[in-house]
Amino acid sequence: MPAWMFADGAWIAFAVTLITIVAAIVMHRVILKVLRAPPPESSEESEKH
Repeated sequence: MPAWMFADGAWIAFAVTLITIVAAIVMHRVILKVLRAPPPESSEESEKH
């Protein structure tokens, strides 16, 4: 294990970075899923507004 990984701050920074990357991947997948979904069918109620 590298010497810089023995510091407590290094583990905190590593964990925050990992959580940020995982959150970005999840958000990317959700956004793509929403964009690929067919548009909702328009109803008379939505056309009035």
